[in-house]
Amino acid sequence: MAKLFSDEWMNQLKDAWNADEDVRGKLSEMGFSTNIACGFKGDENPLGVFVVENGECVRAGDYDGTAVEWDMRADEKNWMKWIEKPLSMASMGLAVTTGKLKFAKGDFGSMIKDPRLAGPFIKSFALMSQIGGE
Repeated sequence: MAKLFSDEWMNQLKDAWNADEDVRGKLSEMGFSTNIACGFKGDENPLGVFVVENGECVRAGDYDGTAVEWDMRADEKNWMKWIEKPLSMASMGLAVTTGKLKFAKGDFGSMIKDPRLAGPFIKSFALMSQIGGE
């Protein structure tokens, strides 16, 4: 099992993302492109980066300074908890409200109100669960 947000882990997430019609397919339909980073609260930089072009992840791996539109941060114990039991729409809102999940970049409020984005975003946490992590 790969270490959370390592190059290997991020590429496993890339493969799962691209294979999932509810994520890649839905985002492709709307031409969604973005750069996403993930990491731990308190760290200066994120650990992993995920580059999406027209719904498909075209590059993933160790954070390399890529400019990002989304930067999600949480404590390692919370990330591991969400990998064990993926966030739902309700638990995602609670995690953001209580500060367990922080968006150092990105507008969570507008994203979660758009069903075209919210569904694939929630589903991406289920993909993380399929991969696991250490």
